Amino acid sequence: MPETSGGEDFFQMYMEELCLHEQMKWGRTGMENQKIYAISFGKVYPLLVTKAEKKGRTLEEVEEIIFWLTGYDKEGIAYAAENPVTYGDFFLNAPKLNPNRKLIKGSVCGVRVEAIEEPLLQEIRYLDKLIDELAKGKAMDKILRS
Repeated sequence: MPETSGGEDFFQMYMEELCLHEQMKWGRTGMENQKIYAISFGKVYPLLVTKAEKKGRTLEEVEEIIFWLTGYDKEGIAYAAENPVTYGDFFLNAPKLNPNRKLIKGSVCGVRVEAIEEPLLQEIRYLDKLIDELAKGKAMDKILRS
């Protein structure tokens, strides 16, 4: 996994940027979204793992969530984390987006994920929502809509 020095500051900036833009009605213009899509998956991934681990959850659970949502296996996740793959491209090139992802409901930064109009941003926020649920202690079968 990539080095995470300064990771908490970056994660805070990432979340603030997402929340700020969503509160300004994400999806109305694409320019704000491009900042998020251009972030390296290798920068975001360890932050998602750290968020889960701080709450007693595991790397394997994060990987299981990503596999369920996108179809990436462990090797695919590692490749994306260690190579210049943007967050946007990670989702655009997902092997198989889970059709049950549309069952994901709820708010992230005060915006309902099911109401996000921009499809790529919605995919990104689905992952954020699932990791939030993991960090809050929700059971994996509930997170994965089984």
